[in-house]
Amino acid sequence: MPIESGSCASARQAKQKRKSHSLSIRRTNSSEQERAGLQRDMLEGQDSKLPSSVRNTLLELFGQIEREFENLYIENLELRREIDTLNERLAAEGQTIDGAELSKGQLKTKASHSTSQLSQKLKTTYKASTSKIVSSFKTTTSRAICQLVKEYVGHRDGIWDVSVAKTQPVVLGTASADHTALLWSIETGKCLVKYVGHVGSVNSIKFHPTEQVALTASGDQTAHIWRYIVQLPAPQPTADCNQLSGEDEVEFSDKDEPDGDGDGSSDCPTVRAPLTSLKSHQGVVIAADWLVGGKQAVTASWDRTANLYDVETSELVHSLTGHDQELTHCCTHPTQRLVVTSSRDTTFRLWDFRDPSIHSVNVFQGHTDTVTSAVFTVGDNVVSGSDDRTVKVWDLKNMRSPIATIRTDSAVNRINVCVGQRIIALPHDNRQVRLFDMSGVRLARLPRSNRQGHRRMVCCSAWSEDHPICNLFTCGFDRQAIGWNINIPALLQEK
Repeated sequence: MPIESGSCASARQAKQKRKSHSLSIRRTNSSEQERAGLQRDMLEGQDSKLPSSVRNTLLELFGQIEREFENLYIENLELRREIDTLNERLAAEGQTIDGAELSKGQLKTKASHSTSQLSQKLKTTYKASTSKIVSSFKTTTSRAICQLVKEYVGHRDGIWDVSVAKTQPVVLGTASADHTALLWSIETGKCLVKYVGHVGSVNSIKFHPTEQVALTASGDQTAHIWRYIVQLPAPQPTADCNQLSGEDEVEFSDKDEPDGDGDGSSDCPTVRAPLTSLKSHQGVVIAADWLVGGKQAVTASWDRTANLYDVETSELVHSLTGHDQELTHCCTHPTQRLVVTSSRDTTFRLWDFRDPSIHSVNVFQGHTDTVTSAVFTVGDNVVSGSDDRTVKVWDLKNMRSPIATIRTDSAVNRINVCVGQRIIALPHDNRQVRLFDMSGVRLARLPRSNRQGHRRMVCCSAWSEDHPICNLFTCGFDRQAIGWNINIPALLQEK
């Protein structure tokens, strides 16, 4: 009988191990398949009104959630093992140091200091890892009520921007790709004024701080200043649209969108010509805003420049150059002569006009994709949003790094900050609208179920802190704006 060599024996053992391993894998896979099939059979056996396709989709989603939780659980166990190992090492080092000679007192002090630093680092790492697990399964608070109050339907194309008047009577303004800007009664949802002076998409609308005058920016390479006169209609009872801010979600198709052909904007007064037209750009004017006092206005364009104008004379005062790509937004400080511009070059710039003889510029670099907007808050902070799915809070006195970073699951569009309560509203490409505080803590998500909320990309948000009915407005590519009532005290209490 031939004798088997050592190498052949080891090769045979390795082959047997591979066979047994593959067999165990097949058994595991088959068990998972059997479990999934058993779950499906159980669901099919239950008395459910859900279609089978919906139930299968739910099963797949629950399976994904279970796998994600298992991964996080395993990661948490591994971190616990590492922490235990390092704690054992620290304890051993502490015993060695305690048993050292008195002549090594300085070494003992230094070692204990490094030990305490390492211990603190371990605590920080452990807190970060456990908070990651907790935040993954955190549901939006049920006590914070986000109530849909009114829908403003009348545009025939997507709405790019929404703004609230700063003077009485307080009205809502929307800027649309249908070449018009509309003013609305917040209480009744009735269209009050239609502006048709632009020949291109209206990309932005802002109200004068003290007069009934609006500033609009357009794809026709101009910005218009126009006057409006409105008379608010008698308020009507609003429908009960109470909805707790939850994580329910319903998919909508294009046929669910509001039908612009039956809008109520055709019979409202029309403004056809501006008081002043600001013409100096060689590309689309994507945004415009008033400087404090309302005597000057700033515009941002796809020609990579921002322009500062004198409103009375329409003359160009400054051309702000420096961005390497198209501008996406501009915003002015509510109390100081400061302007911030954002761009597709992944940066935003701060322009300082407080000294009439000279204007300075600071560049903020921290995003990896288009900066879609940057807005001022109370004090010395700026909040920037980007297509890189992050929102960053900056201190104007320290431009090197943000003081807070919010990471999201979708690109962020034009953000807005509730100055009094320091709450940030984030509109997303994926139709979500989320609320965060200035430290990056998530507070709520606006409901998007039971046919409430936006059905397409949400483009912009605007707070109205003093309005008794609606204190947040959003607009999107579903051709409608929505007024919300956010229970801010309950929201902050949950924080």
